[in-house]
Amino acid sequence: MKKDNPFTLTFGRQPNEYINRYENMNSIISTFEADNPVSQTFLIEGIRGSGKTVLMTTIENELSQKDNWVIVSLNSTRELLDDLAMRLSNEYKKVSSTLKSGFNISVGGFGVGINGSNTENSILIIEDIFESLKKKNKRILITIDEVMHDANMKRFASEFQLFIRKNYPIYLLMTGLYENIYAIQNDPALTFLLRAPKISMEPLSIPQIAKQYKRVFDTDDNISKKLAQITKGYAFAFQALGLLYYEYHDTLSLEEILSKLDDMLDDFVYKKIWSTLSDLDKKILCVFDENPIKVKTICEKADIQSSTFSRYRERLINRGLIIPSQHGYVSLALPRFSKIITSYIY
Repeated sequence: MKKDNPFTLTFGRQPNEYINRYENMNSIISTFEADNPVSQTFLIEGIRGSGKTVLMTTIENELSQKDNWVIVSLNSTRELLDDLAMRLSNEYKKVSSTLKSGFNISVGGFGVGINGSNTENSILIIEDIFESLKKKNKRILITIDEVMHDANMKRFASEFQLFIRKNYPIYLLMTGLYENIYAIQNDPALTFLLRAPKISMEPLSIPQIAKQYKRVFDTDDNISKKLAQITKGYAFAFQALGLLYYEYHDTLSLEEILSKLDDMLDDFVYKKIWSTLSDLDKKILCVFDENPIKVKTICEKADIQSSTFSRYRERLINRGLIIPSQHGYVSLALPRFSKIITSYIY
């Protein structure tokens, strides 16, 4: 790849060529920075490759430039409370009273405790640092990428709710797939998250993608618009097609470039998305092509009742796989999806 290629396939990193979601970002930041925030938690949901992590990273970068914010990014695959205690201690350089009394972290980063005790004491460490930061008028943003609905998340969320009740200046920003966010919000033990504002990742603006492609590739309106339309506003496709066109537009035809794009979409996201679908989800999606299709036609080709499709339609929309295009019609939300999934069923 050319060294100066401004596009990237690295998930989560803010690319050099990036279309900012100003409305989403400003909504979260203005809420968190309010004197009396209406919520101290925000959820960002969306399909893989929709830009959830990049939006969260952009917000982290924006707030980290302000003196009154401490940013703590947690790993959803680790014990969240232990991870929070360890990362807070690293962020908070001035040792508090609890830390002076014997806080330690194992060399490998796998143990957190006080005077050699077990991880149950992580909460004591967390609250001591929260209290110290509160006295210094600091706010703490905790971020968790790709949250899961599991016992680990339940423990963390339950303690976070108690931290809020104790009036600590803490804020939580989490990203996740629709099904995981839905399960977390509807868990009877985590009802406070049901009231948390949620942002569903929408497609990027086609005109903005076209404008950016035109500037980077120094091409005419027709080509930049055609490229933008191919992406359907899907954030990963915007980066992948940009990367490939920048690299090969002088040596390959557009069809050859699109063949490479299909390989990237398949390898990086579509294969994983497909593996998480039910058999009936797959059966329905196989009926689609790249054009809007009548609901009646889907039912006939998939051999299902309209009442059955209504349930699956809602789920597939929520998961970011299809969109209602006009009355009585639906379309695939992801670019070139119908072309790629044909290889999965043969």
